[in-house]
Amino acid sequence: MVEIKIFGKWSSEGVEVRDPGLVRYVNLQPIILPKTTGKYSQQQFYKSKMHIVERLINKLQIPGHRGKKHVLTSGRAVGKLQIHYKIVKGAFENIEKKTTKNPIEVLVRAIENAALREEIAGYQVGGIIVRRAVITSPQRRVDIALRNIVQAAYRKAFGKRERMVETLAQEIIAAYNNDASKSEAIKERERIEKEAEGAR
Repeated sequence: MVEIKIFGKWSSEGVEVRDPGLVRYVNLQPIILPKTTGKYSQQQFYKSKMHIVERLINKLQIPGHRGKKHVLTSGRAVGKLQIHYKIVKGAFENIEKKTTKNPIEVLVRAIENAALREEIAGYQVGGIIVRRAVITSPQRRVDIALRNIVQAAYRKAFGKRERMVETLAQEIIAAYNNDASKSEAIKERERIEKEAEGAR
């Protein structure tokens, strides 16, 4: 039987999610083309059924968006999925060249390292807003990790000489190495967790 590989190059066989909280939310089932075209969108928790590479590609559609506004315009990033498909494929080729490891495994480790464990939630008591530390749900952990990785790469490439392919590969490798000095996603995770620790 022919082995199914993403982009026809990389197999997710043997890649495991080490973080027990994320096992059910990081899908690594073999797939040739990571594109479900909304197949699961009518189901609850549908994102868990999408391959993790497809979720990364989807995050590239709006890399300037944070909260309820665009910090940087995402205008040049939206459009055909083929553009983002090529960015991720090129980034994976760079990762393989620099680390000599399976880029899918590198991405999974990067997500595990960049995923928040707790964050701040604000709620009103009388006339004041009280901030408390809350445990982050696994689905949200994966979402925020992917968003921070993509947005960090986009900021590094926005209006600069470096291409998105290169900055995305650099950000994933830095997150894989858990290096806060090079990865903005790791730095952001540490900042939020430190705030949450102070609000306990």
